[in-house]
Amino acid sequence: MSTSPAAPIRVLIVDDQELFRRGLMMVLSSETGIEVVGEASDGEHGAQMAAQTAPDVVLLDIRMPRRTGLEACAAIKAAVPTTKIIMLTVSDEEADLYDAVKSGASGYLLKDSSVEEVAQAVRVVADGQSLISPSMAVKLIDEFKQMSRPERDNGTGVRLTERELEVLRLVAKGLNNREIAKQLFISENTVKNHVRNILEKLQLHSRMEAVMYAVREKLLDLP
Repeated sequence: MSTSPAAPIRVLIVDDQELFRRGLMMVLSSETGIEVVGEASDGEHGAQMAAQTAPDVVLLDIRMPRRTGLEACAAIKAAVPTTKIIMLTVSDEEADLYDAVKSGASGYLLKDSSVEEVAQAVRVVADGQSLISPSMAVKLIDEFKQMSRPERDNGTGVRLTERELEVLRLVAKGLNNREIAKQLFISENTVKNHVRNILEKLQLHSRMEAVMYAVREKLLDLP
């Protein structure tokens, strides 16, 4: 009995640099299991195209004319909540990374990343994982640590199991499902289930929001 091939991951590329955008289109179009469904040169057009094509993943530059990538990110998530967004940027500034997470991004990729890293990023994010390098995870955590939270209430009343806390701590360190599974000696499927349960319990939408929660609630052993 033959099985039908999995549907390709549909990708939209939004970047105001034409050479970079076209190069990315050519590279991703040659990748197995990835289909580029469109391109846009600014945030306004990108948000419109995302609403029309409902891509699985959007590669989105942070700094663009007419509408910034961060503004476009929020608009795309509002119009197509299931779409995963990877911010593409030359910036590794903590504030940019933090703003990207707040806007609903699932990943953050520097523009000097290799072709293989971009394709892998698309696959990882399409699979429901967040994409952030360990070095950027450290920057993100540092940014959260410096945030003042005077408005925070004392405790959410949500109880996570010990295993869920273990998984959350590793997510916050930038580990993907496979790495977490290896470290905890459990299957990737089990990790996925734990992550899903964590997000449901905490009423969060992404793994990166879970990082914010973990830092805010002092669940990580931070210096």
